[in-house]
Amino acid sequence: MDKSTWGSVNRLRAWLDENAGEQSERERRLLRVLKIGEEYGEVAEAVHGALGTNPRKGPSHSWDDVRNELIDVAVTALVALATLDADGEAEFDARLQYLVDRALPPPPDDRA
Repeated sequence: MDKSTWGSVNRLRAWLDENAGEQSERERRLLRVLKIGEEYGEVAEAVHGALGTNPRKGPSHSWDDVRNELIDVAVTALVALATLDADGEAEFDARLQYLVDRALPPPPDDRA
């Protein structure tokens, strides 16, 4: 069993596919993308709870809760990407490299 990040993401995607019932491929894609929004809402709730800014609930979460909810968002997004693209890992790596190259200066030339 592949326990790498992408191996786990693809196992989750396959499990969701197997349990999708009568959902069409279009519905599966849509629902998995929408799930990211649901998970983001849980991050927002955890941040409010960690800061104690909800007067009705007061402090109700910790920053560990926020971290865990952020991980849920990331995993949910990766599963959605794997649902949209069979080679989601390569697409992710290429996009990440693009973002790094755009944001960071090139490394110094080691030949100097």
